[in-house]
Amino acid sequence: MNPDPPPCMTRRQFLLKMGAGAAGTVVAVRLGDLFVGRVLAQDAGRTVRLAAYPRRRIGSLSALQVDTPVEFSYPGDDPLHKSYLVKLGRRAGGGIGPGQDVVAFNTFCTHQGGPLAGVYQARHKVLGPCPLHLTTFDLTRHGMVVAGHATENLPQVVLEAEGDDIHATGVMGLIYGHDRNIR
Repeated sequence: MNPDPPPCMTRRQFLLKMGAGAAGTVVAVRLGDLFVGRVLAQDAGRTVRLAAYPRRRIGSLSALQVDTPVEFSYPGDDPLHKSYLVKLGRRAGGGIGPGQDVVAFNTFCTHQGGPLAGVYQARHKVLGPCPLHLTTFDLTRHGMVVAGHATENLPQVVLEAEGDDIHATGVMGLIYGHDRNIR
């Protein structure tokens, strides 16, 4: 004779279900924070929104020289919003322009906010090493960590070219020191 199954769930089952439910709620709330603003796409009646960043002219393609970074501030004027616009001379992830080699990145390390302005290494197309813990970021691969303590890519400024003008339109990644990039 088979014993009857227990009438309620075990403690382990309860904890697993509660943990999965809580994690799902946190993910849903954070995704809701990210997708507010302009409509990105509509698919099967569902609207996907991209964070509403200001569109700002930050330079011109013809004024850029290979491996000479140009400093600008985006998305706001907060000191932590300082970024570099740079023509790498080789194709890069997220690059714009005829050679898809113009990119922009925030200049604060994602590990502990070390300043990266002035540490662009033209030979390797990297930003770094960070003066705090030597993290280095590959600008040809969306700011991917090459070495060091950081675990997050360098925030990449989304660019658009309109004729000769370069416009910043968003940020991929969280800028150090903020719980969200736009207020």
